[in-house]
This record gives sequence, C-alpha cells and structure tokens, in this order.
Amino acid sequence: MRAPRDVLAVLRDVRRGRLSARAALGRLRWLPFEDMGFARLDFHRELRTRSPEVVFCEGKSLGQSEAVIRSLVRRSGRALATRAPEALADRLRGAGLRVAYDRDSRVLVAGKAVPAPAHGLVGVLCAGTSDIPVAEEAARTAEFLGVRVQRHYDAGVAGLHRLFAARKLLGAADALVVAAGMEGALPSVVGGLTDRPVVAVPTSVGYGASYRGLAALLAMMNACAPGIAVVNIDNGFGAGYYAAMIARRTRSR
Repeated sequence: MRAPRDVLAVLRDVRRGRLSARAALGRLRWLPFEDMGFARLDFHRELRTRSPEVVFCEGKSLGQSEAVIRSLVRRSGRALATRAPEALADRLRGAGLRVAYDRDSRVLVAGKAVPAPAHGLVGVLCAGTSDIPVAEEAARTAEFLGVRVQRHYDAGVAGLHRLFAARKLLGAADALVVAAGMEGALPSVVGGLTDRPVVAVPTSVGYGASYRGLAALLAMMNACAPGIAVVNIDNGFGAGYYAAMIARRTRSR
C-alpha cells in the first residue's frame, strides 16, 4: 500500500536532513486519516494516545462496520469493535478475517490475536450477573489495550461478604472498574476499602424506578467515598479504556 503524500513528504525531509527523526515523529502524530466518505479513519491515533481507533458499531450498517474494520486490520493488523452484532462477526469470517466474538458483551476483535497482556493490572468487578455484559466490555477493552485483567463478578451489596473474597485484588490492581445497576451502591463500598482509583459504571439493570441506569448514575456521582470516577450508563468500553490508561502509566514509571 502506498503511503499518503503528506507522509512521504515528511520521510523525504528526514532523508534529506531537513528534519530530525524526533521532529518527524511529532508531525506524524497528526497524520494521516483515510477518508471513506462516511467515515474518516484516524490511523495515527495510536501514535498520539498509545491506543488505536475503536469501532462503535451501533448505528452503523453491517457494510459500514465491515469496511471500517477491514481497513483498520489492513493498516494495523487488528481491530476492536464494540456493540457489534453477531451477524458482523459472521460476515467478517466469511471475508477471510480471523474474528473473536463475545455474545454477552458484543465485543469483537478482528485480525491478529491479542498478544498476552504486558502492562499493569485492572480489576473488573460487578454487582450482579445481569451486569456481566457491561463488565466484560470493560475487561475485553483493557485486555485489547495490553493490560492484564482479573475479574470478580456477582459481588453486590445484597451479599456483601462475596466482595471480601476479592480483597487481594482490591490491593493489587492499578485501577478497578466496578459495574452496578439497581441503586448503584457497589462502587462506593469498593472505594471505601482501597486506595486504588475506582472507575464506576452504572448499568441499565433494574426495575422501573432505576430509570434504565439513571438512579445508579446519580448514586455513583454522589458517592461519599473519594477516588471514584464515573462513566456513562452501560459504557463498559469507556471504563476499560480509562482504567487501562491508569494501569499503563502506573507500570511505565
């Protein structure tokens, strides 16, 4: 594949001695993107942020999602997609791509297998079994970003003793993701038991007065325990991404 003209110009300046390698890297952090008409793929996001572009499939047609994922795999070797329908996984496999797909979290990884995690440790906890899909989205996102993940599920406040089995994880993890629906109390409890950053994820699990996660969201934002950051309802991806950033920074020092 031919390099874009703006990239070639930078490389020529390096070869001619007009630009140092470090200065060239600085320029390349902002170039290039691929204009697909319906999307502009940012291939140098990983240079700027250490994390590649991720495909959010909800709202996209199967054809659009497939085109974006195939382009990312062609350029980067692999791609992560969230809220992906199983039909997309089947379609990509039919096109000859290697695909790992989790039905619960609807997370799809295409292309090369995710290498063994090498950075830090993120603990992912959830209150109930119904919260597992959101927790798994967080866990698989962090793993894709190269971070080790340890899970501890179904440990909500209705049976608080179940959380104590994770006490070693609460002290060992670089960051903790805690997903909960209903009244959203679990992140406050976890935040009061550890000195690790807690990323709280409200889920849309619960009866009518939970308002599809709004009650949990407000409870988490009003948590009395300090050290808690809150992402949007059901945003396991955002929680896993943020926790992975913390874990990588902690272990890179």
